[in-house]
Amino acid sequence: MEFLDLQELTKGYRERMRRLALLDPLVELQRKQTVDAQGKEIDMLGLGLNTLLFFFERRLSREYKTGVHHLAQFLRKLTENVYILEEKTYESLARTMIQTFRPSSGKKRSFSFYNWETKQTEDIEYSILKDNDFDLKTNTQYYTLDEDGLELLFATKEFYSEFQISINQLLLRQQIAKGEFHGALRQIREMEMDVETLKEQMEKVKLEILRSIVSEETFERYKKLLEDTYFRLEREDEEFKELKMFIRETSDALYADDVRQKEVKSYELLIQITKELEKVHYEHGRLLEITADLKNTALVTAQESLYYTGIQSFNFDKDIVSTILAKPLPPDVMKGVLHPFFKVEENRFWSPLTVLEEQNITEEREDHGATEFLEARSEEEEDSYQQWLGEKYKRIMELYLQHHEKTETRTLKQFMDRIQETHPDLLGKRYFYSFWLLLHQRSPIQEQIEQEEEKTILGGAIQLLKGKKLFIQETAEILRFHHQYSIQNMTIRLEEAE
Repeated sequence: MEFLDLQELTKGYRERMRRLALLDPLVELQRKQTVDAQGKEIDMLGLGLNTLLFFFERRLSREYKTGVHHLAQFLRKLTENVYILEEKTYESLARTMIQTFRPSSGKKRSFSFYNWETKQTEDIEYSILKDNDFDLKTNTQYYTLDEDGLELLFATKEFYSEFQISINQLLLRQQIAKGEFHGALRQIREMEMDVETLKEQMEKVKLEILRSIVSEETFERYKKLLEDTYFRLEREDEEFKELKMFIRETSDALYADDVRQKEVKSYELLIQITKELEKVHYEHGRLLEITADLKNTALVTAQESLYYTGIQSFNFDKDIVSTILAKPLPPDVMKGVLHPFFKVEENRFWSPLTVLEEQNITEEREDHGATEFLEARSEEEEDSYQQWLGEKYKRIMELYLQHHEKTETRTLKQFMDRIQETHPDLLGKRYFYSFWLLLHQRSPIQEQIEQEEEKTILGGAIQLLKGKKLFIQETAEILRFHHQYSIQNMTIRLEEAE
């Protein structure tokens, strides 16, 4: 036991106990034995935590006037399908919750403990709820979360980085109200770092949207993510405006003509806080613009790309004809399969005014061939484009294998550098980039393919591997060798197949 440093071990003991003391009101609620009309025990601890969450939500919505009546309505809605309670019981529960978090005496809650760092018995005072306003007309007292209440809530949940700005805004208001201007400056600098982090995350989201949307489900998921992000940023933007007004009011109230000479240092700090907050607010506004741009451009572009990808990958013979002919389908199912290919219903109407028009005596009939079947196209005409594209893909694979044998080309960038010297016109062709995207989706790739695979546009290119296996993995670097096209860099690894 000689290696233990007791002084270092017990360092900061009071602060640790203070954090434990914040949980004491919830433990006190848990000890209360309360039942509903059927004798079912009521979860008082859970109602206490939900009470704090209710006050937190009201504060986020800037509804600062919250009284016993509001809390009773919330508890009734929360527990209506869980407990059977009378109407007056909800108000009694609400008063119990408020008196537990804020004693009726008006004093702060206290917690006694033995401090093993100082070897003395000490007391800790803390305040979960505090008085906020009083309505003389209705004789109603309003409450709001105090700083210790906010800390208790934050300790019960791991907040993600995107919510850190809202948390810092709440703490900044508290520090300015208490006159802790040095702490407020630190809080603003933390917000500046959070804004920069969010900006980097939005750039990553932009790349993920353009790369990862491969179905309607992922499209809807990213759409909801952007909508939620934009809504949260709007609320934070409003809070920034409220903070600037609050700082201005604090400055006017604190630095009147008769005390300005005594508070020169604080006055300078407030000016610095205003400048720093304005700078952070401007950068936060850029986040709003980036999110709106993602909603209006990148998301729509990704949806159009998804549409055209579906068109290119759709095979009528395989997806429709083979489905109908392979196994018999019930009439209802068959109707559902064929329904998208039917013509839109057309109704012809005859107007009585046509009898007044000039009559045509001669008989004219047009042979539209409505009862005849359409002639099928020849297979050569139908497959000509795929054969042409397959030859282009095969040519690209030949060029890559040639460069790989000479210089061991291991990245797409290295290959495109060689192509720019030998075949620069190839970098201006769209099929060059489609080829590498298809290979990336199919990776790993090897020569062993089935008969059906040999007929695809990649069949000729894959056959050139000759027993080798091709691994392709994307990187974060964006390559732009042509003004019309860009593609992510990829690592290319060619190994002997097992």
